[in-house]
Amino acid sequence: MRRRTGNTERALSPTAPRRRFGSNGDAQAPAGQTPAELNPASSLSKVLRQRELASRARTGNSRSSRKASAAANAVQAVASSARRVRPVATQVVIKPASVRSAQRSVGGGLHPLSNGQANAALRAYEERTLGAFDRVVPVLKRISALQHEPDFIAQAQRLALAELGHELPQPVLETAWTSQLDMRTLFAWCVFEAYEQTSLAFFNDDPLAAQAGSADAEAFNAFLLECGFHLLDITPCADGRLAHAIAYALRLPFSSVRRRSHAGAMFDVENTVDRWVKTEHRRYREGLPNPAHDDTRYLKVVVYHFSSKDPCHEGCAAHGSDDKAAAAQGLQRLKDFQQAVENSFCCGASVDLLLVGMDTDTDAIRVHVPGRDGSTNLDSWLDAHDVYEATRSLNADQGRQRIEEMVHSAAASTPDAGMVQLIARLIEHNLSQIDYVRQYHGSSYSDFGHAERFIGVGIGFKEVHLRNLTYFAYMDTVEEGAPDLDVGVKIFKGLNVSRGLPIPVVLRFDYHGAVPGARERAITHCERVKSAIEARYSDLCAQGLLHTLLTVRDRDRHMPAETVSSSITFNTGGGH
Repeated sequence: MRRRTGNTERALSPTAPRRRFGSNGDAQAPAGQTPAELNPASSLSKVLRQRELASRARTGNSRSSRKASAAANAVQAVASSARRVRPVATQVVIKPASVRSAQRSVGGGLHPLSNGQANAALRAYEERTLGAFDRVVPVLKRISALQHEPDFIAQAQRLALAELGHELPQPVLETAWTSQLDMRTLFAWCVFEAYEQTSLAFFNDDPLAAQAGSADAEAFNAFLLECGFHLLDITPCADGRLAHAIAYALRLPFSSVRRRSHAGAMFDVENTVDRWVKTEHRRYREGLPNPAHDDTRYLKVVVYHFSSKDPCHEGCAAHGSDDKAAAAQGLQRLKDFQQAVENSFCCGASVDLLLVGMDTDTDAIRVHVPGRDGSTNLDSWLDAHDVYEATRSLNADQGRQRIEEMVHSAAASTPDAGMVQLIARLIEHNLSQIDYVRQYHGSSYSDFGHAERFIGVGIGFKEVHLRNLTYFAYMDTVEEGAPDLDVGVKIFKGLNVSRGLPIPVVLRFDYHGAVPGARERAITHCERVKSAIEARYSDLCAQGLLHTLLTVRDRDRHMPAETVSSSITFNTGGGH
């Protein structure tokens, strides 16, 4: 008999072989691509109570939520019978009588400029995606109650496959009869599976109908140029309550916007200058998105946030929940970027600035309308709530005209016509989101604090466009991104660790597939950051209270993230 080797550690087995290239699954890489304690403590923290309220609202436990769900289903049924609904508010929609009736029953009448069909489509995407994460704990509780049944493994796998869409790791189930079921590992495994399914569906199905080349993206790109801007670069705060700022709050096609989230919206000036250089170089060399001699500008936007419900505690943590500080420091960072470009290239280089605030309780925005001379007034802004009330009794054409007048009047000095046109469009889009929150969340979110499902670390996550899905820590190295990451870990100590559940961390580094060796370097980058995270939070890792999933993605192709490894490993048996 052949002698067996000693005990060896077996890496994470593929939970989704189609997406884990290089694993033992059936699929291969494309050519050229090389929870312990689930019982909650006797007194839950505020954020946990908020998450339970939000989950209860989504599952429709109350009579009002059942009515809202039924009406939303009616809207969705009408929408699905026609061609795919575009979420972007610029779409001109002729609403059938049944749709208008469903909208009235949900929200008591929408604003004349609201896109009710887009709201229904976005609601369906929100429920489907967040539901995949929120089903994990209830399903694992049911599985925990079965662990002493004679056919436990078969029952557990059937339940997981039916409710979660995937099976559970066999080694964890097989050891349940000798010790307690390792719920921490199962929880992290299931969250990572939910993320992988989200990434796969986003890139394969285009649920937001906004990928590059789509009708909405092309229409907005043309509109942006018409306003005098050749690129829209937006930095929202990394807070998970702003993760949906592009696709929901502003209703913009994600492929038409350059988005980089940072804690407190404090973006890296040098990196942003580098991206400006690349944009201008492409205009000179390729004439994309327009020739360099065209009189257009690069528009840099900062989106800070505040809380109307609890302004002293639920504002931006990076600025101590101080709204004035968040706005002032955001504006200063914008000015630093503009000055850096002008100092490095020429005075009056093509950079414009825009400061926007967002209420994380209602998703209403407020815009500090700049003057043509670049001036911005921190103490004055145009609030979308005020616009909503001022235009709700007008028809669509009258409403749009009134919005432009209000934008012009709110400017710090004589405004640029193209900037007025763009801001008016952003506010018009936001009216749909105000109605969205009123329709489906009772005017304001019940989970008005943090309720993120996982931490995203690195560079990428193009597929994340949902509120409170991800706390994002943008970084190249843990050393430079430590403050952002520490905030995320602190948040999840309240959300998960307080209940004995681990912190799921998804690492992501995108690469350019056309560059030789880029994929391998991205994987090495993931592994280096993973090691740094394990060293920084060694106590959590040792207790199984922090798990990592390493992923990479070719940014030059419209494809899902590729999982390369995980901190979840299993020991295989050995011999003499």
